[in-house]
Amino acid sequence: MSEQRPTELPPSSTLFRPRSGAPAFFCSIALWGIGVGCFAAVLNNYLSDIHGVTEFQRGIIEFFRELPGFLLVLILALLSRVSDWRVLRLGTVISLAAAVLILSPVQLAGATALITLFSLGEHLVMPARQSLAMQVAQPGREGNSLGLMTSVMNGGTILGSLLAALVFWLGSSYFHIADDKTLFRAVWVLTAVLLLISTLSTFTPNAPNRPAKRPRLYFHRKFNKFYILELFYGARKQIFLTFGPYVLIKIYGMTTPQVAVLLGISAALNMLGGPAVGRLTDRFGYRTVMIWDTLILFWVCLVYGFANKLFSMPTALIVVCVNYLLDGLISTASLATNVYVKTIAADANELTSTISTGISINHLISIIIAPTGGLIWVRFGVGSLFAAASVMALANSAFAWTIPVRSQSTPPPTHK
Repeated sequence: MSEQRPTELPPSSTLFRPRSGAPAFFCSIALWGIGVGCFAAVLNNYLSDIHGVTEFQRGIIEFFRELPGFLLVLILALLSRVSDWRVLRLGTVISLAAAVLILSPVQLAGATALITLFSLGEHLVMPARQSLAMQVAQPGREGNSLGLMTSVMNGGTILGSLLAALVFWLGSSYFHIADDKTLFRAVWVLTAVLLLISTLSTFTPNAPNRPAKRPRLYFHRKFNKFYILELFYGARKQIFLTFGPYVLIKIYGMTTPQVAVLLGISAALNMLGGPAVGRLTDRFGYRTVMIWDTLILFWVCLVYGFANKLFSMPTALIVVCVNYLLDGLISTASLATNVYVKTIAADANELTSTISTGISINHLISIIIAPTGGLIWVRFGVGSLFAAASVMALANSAFAWTIPVRSQSTPPPTHK
């Protein structure tokens, strides 16, 4: 008797296993996405406007913010006997605590500690939500469940960004609140309420509280090219993630609602662009996508760093906004690297562990590049910082050129 194919299952009624806690999980993730979207949308303006954070200080703060990601594998090892549901709940509660505590009048050191605490919660939720999306799905429907979870997260980011912009717009235009501290506190309250409801949503009697197998650090010489690609990707990603919004704020004077709306547009483009990049990867191959992705990024970085010297300020602002959106769209091409790993991994466990190791490598270079990038900006100017990013993009492209072309259906070579 032949096994029933997943595509033969009805599209909705059998997507999730009965009494698996799927409704509670997706409700929690939706609220989590909106809350995190609110927090991220105003964070850079909060640091600049309230604490007067300089470019170099912004890099130092990012060092601490990315530290939980680097230590994630070790943290999850300590939680090896804790179920994914409880890890999800723990991560949400940690970020909730940070959102509540930041309401108090804190100095820069305190704000940095709370931002790091919020980041710890984010990094704990990341692997838990991936695992739970597969656990609640029917056998053979895990991909559909993961896709739905990703869409819910992206939708939450969009809505959270727009809600943060709305708080500032209504506060200043209709309630005539001139104090930005009050408006930021309103966003923190909104974030805390959303994360509280998200936490409460995880308390369902249907949640399976069994420990899950955690990914481990795994090194093998056949993945050496992947590790190096992750170093390049982590470096260039961190420059745009940390300093991209700060360029808009410090050089072009973009306000909190303007930055929030731009981040919302970027999230919407990424949600639409992700599937398109996936189709391009399937059609032209992971190697081609990796090469052209970073070649385009080379020009994006150069223009972003020197736009204020090449154009008038109004034109330069439009140019950098377009380039910021392009960078977000290009970042979705990182999925091609995971496809490359899949072609040489022996099995699913090796694939998961290798990708987890790549994330750790990515965060390692991130915590190094963040303070270094701030120092480059202060000493040599923003143009030099993004010129360095463009050189790394070009090196990434050249290195991707050395990857052999292999059909995804071809078995990986045997390594003794």
